[in-house]
Amino acid sequence: MDWATIFIHDTTWEFATEIVVRCVCMFIMIILFLRLTGKRGVRQLSVFELAIILSLGSIAGDPMFTKDLPLIQALLIMSIIIAMYRLTTWLMMKYQPFEDLLEGKPIYIVENGRLVVEEIKKGKMSHDEFFAEMRQQGIEHLGQVRTGLLETDGKFSILFFKPEDVRPGLPLFPKTCMTIQDVKPEQLYACIYCGQVQHLSHVEQICPRCTSADWTEAMNSYRVT
Repeated sequence: MDWATIFIHDTTWEFATEIVVRCVCMFIMIILFLRLTGKRGVRQLSVFELAIILSLGSIAGDPMFTKDLPLIQALLIMSIIIAMYRLTTWLMMKYQPFEDLLEGKPIYIVENGRLVVEEIKKGKMSHDEFFAEMRQQGIEHLGQVRTGLLETDGKFSILFFKPEDVRPGLPLFPKTCMTIQDVKPEQLYACIYCGQVQHLSHVEQICPRCTSADWTEAMNSYRVT
């Protein structure tokens, strides 16, 4: 058995330098790709941590079945990735702007029972996604929610109004969030796009917050715990 072939094969210093360059470039590309595609499907891990796992997973897999790939190359790549992980973690702890660049910032989706229009327009998360998240936490309408925060790991954090402070809000379940066909003077209505609640004079009235004209009957029920 030729141990030199197994561990080193034909690796040269020139190729080792090329590996360093490839690793740095691919690491940056993975981070950029995940940051640009957003947090869809990333629920337990941060973008940075997922990039590390993807990198190390690929590195560990190829040498297992590739005859011409010596282990020294995989070891070199892993060492570089781990070193970059340590350096990046240290920089994130020392410099908040650097952490924000890699991990992003928490995003306020709901404030005082209404959706944050600015974040909706940025397309950070679709209505269906955050409505589903809130329904899973037992929320029936937005009037029960004081604050809704999309965390950097993709999870949704909720602060509720006290029962006596619950206000009319946008229904979150499909059967109760139906576009209206006529207007009742005494009824409060919620904008389906942003959650603005008000009385209406006619069906096609424009929402003052988001300029949408889709309304549904607002709900005012307490949250069942």
